[in-house]
Amino acid sequence: MIDLKENPPFLNSFLEYLTGILNKSVNTVKEYNYDLAHFLKFILHHFNMSSEEDIKNIDIHDMSIETVKQIKLEDIHAFLYYLTETYHSKAATRARKAASIRMFFSYLTQKAHLLEVNPAQGLETPKLDKRLPKYLTLEQSKELLEVTKSESGDFKERDYAIITLFLNCGMRLSELVGINIKDINFEECQMNVIGKGNKERTIYLNKACIKAINDYIAVRPKTGVKKDTKDSEKALFLSERKERISKRTVQYIVDKELRAAGLDTSKYSVHKLRHTAATLMYQYGKVDIRALQEVLGHESISTTEIYTHVA
Repeated sequence: MIDLKENPPFLNSFLEYLTGILNKSVNTVKEYNYDLAHFLKFILHHFNMSSEEDIKNIDIHDMSIETVKQIKLEDIHAFLYYLTETYHSKAATRARKAASIRMFFSYLTQKAHLLEVNPAQGLETPKLDKRLPKYLTLEQSKELLEVTKSESGDFKERDYAIITLFLNCGMRLSELVGINIKDINFEECQMNVIGKGNKERTIYLNKACIKAINDYIAVRPKTGVKKDTKDSEKALFLSERKERISKRTVQYIVDKELRAAGLDTSKYSVHKLRHTAATLMYQYGKVDIRALQEVLGHESISTTEIYTHVA
């Protein structure tokens, strides 16, 4: 939860804009809050307006908009340099923070009209290293499925269904955890998931996915499921405690099955299974780049194009 009392009013106003107007998810708003609070704390330190040595402990709740008006582009550059020197932040991390700062100042100038000049107007995005995504080969994917299916235990159907969906649908971890049974249309072989920015999209399920889901639903607990704020009664995947499965539990399951298949868990993870699904769809499924963009829920086609380089 975000403690709004720790923020200056103009930051809280921006967060309310993200939530109420742009309909950003709770997690996205928390990321903006973290990035911008860190930036504002740095500014007070940078301007010698705080005696606190540890920047993260600086109090910003009473920071005035007059201080923000003093910020120039070189001060933002100093913040990004500080992240590199102090935290060895990767280019992707600095790019995200730069994007947060750009949007924040755009709001202050164009929406809230608290600033006349936007200091982030000419802020460039840190150059990103172009890395090809790591993914499992077709044979490794088959081995992972076979190992998961052959395991014994009370949750083997659930775990097999989870691995099957990841490898066939290319969904994100948060999307899998959020699946409700009502989201699945078995007659049409499709499922609705909520992706980034609370955007809903449809994923089409092949026979392997439908069978894996049905096999799991047949043994899914029918009584004793917790009534809670997570809507566990509606959830497809349940934990041992009969509540909606957590992201951490799913990560543990994937890690366990990867190790059982003899795969290096320092190289492969839940997100690598998403890369795997995308790569195999493009290589073997004759899925064109635009269709793949829709399947993965990418806003920009440039994000999807990395899989053409892999192929």
